[in-house]
Amino acid sequence: MISLDTLSAFLAVSENDLIEELVLALLASPQLAIFFEKFPGLKKALMQDLPRWKSEIMEQLKNTRVPDELADEFTLFQQCQPLNLKEFCLRLPEVLQYLEQHHSPFAEKARALVANADAASSLTGSQQTLFLQRWRLSLTLQTLSLNQQLLDEEREKLLAELQHRLAMSGQLAPVLSDNDEAAAGRLWDLTKSPLQRGDYQLIVEYGDFLAQQPTLQKLAEQLGRSREAKAVMSQDAPLEAFHQLVREPESVPEEVNGLHQSDDILRLLPPELATLGISELEMEFYRRLVEKRLITYRLQGEAWHDKVTLRPVSHQQHDEQPRGPFIVCVDTSGSMGGFNERCAKAFCLALLKVALADNRRCHIMLFAHEVVSYELTAGDGIAQAIRFLSQRFRGGTDLAACLDTVLLKLATPAWNDADAVIISDFIAQRLPDELVKRIKLHQLQQQQRFHAVALSDHGKPGIMRIFDHIWRFDTGLKSRLLRRWQR
Repeated sequence: MISLDTLSAFLAVSENDLIEELVLALLASPQLAIFFEKFPGLKKALMQDLPRWKSEIMEQLKNTRVPDELADEFTLFQQCQPLNLKEFCLRLPEVLQYLEQHHSPFAEKARALVANADAASSLTGSQQTLFLQRWRLSLTLQTLSLNQQLLDEEREKLLAELQHRLAMSGQLAPVLSDNDEAAAGRLWDLTKSPLQRGDYQLIVEYGDFLAQQPTLQKLAEQLGRSREAKAVMSQDAPLEAFHQLVREPESVPEEVNGLHQSDDILRLLPPELATLGISELEMEFYRRLVEKRLITYRLQGEAWHDKVTLRPVSHQQHDEQPRGPFIVCVDTSGSMGGFNERCAKAFCLALLKVALADNRRCHIMLFAHEVVSYELTAGDGIAQAIRFLSQRFRGGTDLAACLDTVLLKLATPAWNDADAVIISDFIAQRLPDELVKRIKLHQLQQQQRFHAVALSDHGKPGIMRIFDHIWRFDTGLKSRLLRRWQR
């Protein structure tokens, strides 16, 4: 069996040039040119995808089998090439018969060349060379025609795929990317799965719902921010003087603060002054004055003083810590149905938007009686997102099993810097003590963070205490009406 790629190589047909012409013609099509003007980020992402398409087309050419008639004719041509003039003349009737029987495009031209040779009564070496050259040219044209036919088929398939992916990306870009270049590129990668328009329309619907709940989007953006920088002190750092104003009690005439014994003549009580006017008590007055035992008003206030202390030099680090992936656990119990379900799914969509913008991974776990996982930033992320959004929340609440699965995932190298996010109403059974200890260990040793997105004010406090941050979004009727009024 001869492949099309092998035949092209023997006949010096440049498949790379043919593929380049195909790609240029494809990108110049009016449908794509208009779309690229509107979404330049997607054009950049598509250009990065071109090498993969070229390699796939080249692989298709290598694996395409040449028709048996063309392969046999090419084999016969190879057999005739090394023959000398005498051997070639003996083989020529067989060659002409084969070409006519198999309806070769070269059959008519071959008869004409042989007829001219018969008229000259003998076949010369130059006529043999001309015969082989024309035969080779005929084989080359047949190979080019076969290549072009295959490339036309690939072009139609590629154009259909491009139009589908561009239409999908155009629909989803306002929902998931905010027209960000990096996000648009990742969104293009997520649209590889073959989906119908009605499938990804579900994402558009939840995007519209998210737009009506700006508080959810704001929560997702706050949760996705990097960890705050902390002041770092070196043990060997030199000491520096630190000046600080402190307020201390002072004996300044600001306000009366009681009575006390002293020798302050200006603040004597009236009874003490009265003893000075009685001759029998005058000596007693002077004795008590010397002993500072006169009863006087006590005036006291507060004053600011500059207090100087020594402390090590501290430096503030402003570098953002790496932003890790998201592991989002969604409660699918019956109490999470209805409006809670829509909010939970919309919040996951908002986190996916943050993950795409920051080039992070986003892994969803649904927990009820069992844990079901979806990775929304994988190659088929859009298809997985649609499957997730199509789920119904009608199960139980097994938060312990979900957290156990999360801890196992956090222990792997690819996810050891992830943030765990639990979306629930937290109306569930208390967590086992052993599980709580393992979570605390991850928080202390691995610096891994656990976030709670509480959709109810009735969650159990014992469960909520394990989380580093609690983001509240009350879905009660009163809160919903209040948010609508504020909007």
